[in-house]
Amino acid sequence: MANTSARMLRLLSLLQTHRYWPGSELAERLEVSPRTLRRDVDRLRELGYPVDAARGVAGGYQLQAGAAVPPLLLDDEEAVAIAVGLRSAAAGAVAGFEETSVRALAKVIQLLPPRLRRRIDALQAVTSPGVFGGGPVLDAGVLTTIALATRAEERLRFGYTPRTGDVSRRHVEPHRLVPLGRKWYLLAWDLDRADWRNFRVDRIAEPALTGARFRPREIPGGDPVAWLRSRIRAIPNRYEVSVLIEATPAAIGASTGHWGQIEVLGEGHCRLRMNVDDLGWPVMVLGVLGAPFTIEAPPELRERARAAGETLLRATTV
Repeated sequence: MANTSARMLRLLSLLQTHRYWPGSELAERLEVSPRTLRRDVDRLRELGYPVDAARGVAGGYQLQAGAAVPPLLLDDEEAVAIAVGLRSAAAGAVAGFEETSVRALAKVIQLLPPRLRRRIDALQAVTSPGVFGGGPVLDAGVLTTIALATRAEERLRFGYTPRTGDVSRRHVEPHRLVPLGRKWYLLAWDLDRADWRNFRVDRIAEPALTGARFRPREIPGGDPVAWLRSRIRAIPNRYEVSVLIEATPAAIGASTGHWGQIEVLGEGHCRLRMNVDDLGWPVMVLGVLGAPFTIEAPPELRERARAAGETLLRATTV
């Protein structure tokens, strides 16, 4: 094997099986002398791959897990599997890994050749994802494009459909992708409005990289998640919910997630406030909690909770 680069890749591919390779067998596979094999192994170590070596007649080599992540060598099937798995995690299939997954997905997609991207897109086209918690289904291509622009500090153009339904074109400096609940939000500086804006990713269409770079601005308050929550709470909704609940803040927070404000009134007593367009969500939260509660507002919530309770009672009556 005359091509040194090709031989190194072949050696790495063999070692990444993590089995123990006798030196003679490895040299025979690569069609090189034991001396050349030792030299190639030393080069891999210089690149950050921890290769253990055993001396003697039965000596050989084995790749061990290292303290850092060196470059990986993947075949086509492995690359496709990783990209598909990251898309699932980015959609919320693995709680807590959404943001990390989309950053990793952006890096992987950037490195894939066109033929593999086509395979991934084809697989995505015939797959029906199950979204936990009823969240919106995201277009992985949209999410990846936004992530690439954010990571590269590159201005972005896209179409956006807000709650009012009036489609507009936006030109922004993307700063951060934030998952809240089962929704993804883009925090960006809107160049046309000269102000910070947040955009729901499932309402973004046809994002396009512009090639124009920007210098990142300081997000108000320094905490993108806190800023986003404050903006969402400030959105006027149809109902201002207030409920007294005999439960701990931890128990209430586990059911409401990011969408409720909890005021501690005393040991085991709290007030839950929610700003919602649909009373179905607070009714579900109160039902799941299974704790005594008193509805302060709005009156419509009392009627909705009473109706839900009667429906459940009828369903359990034999």
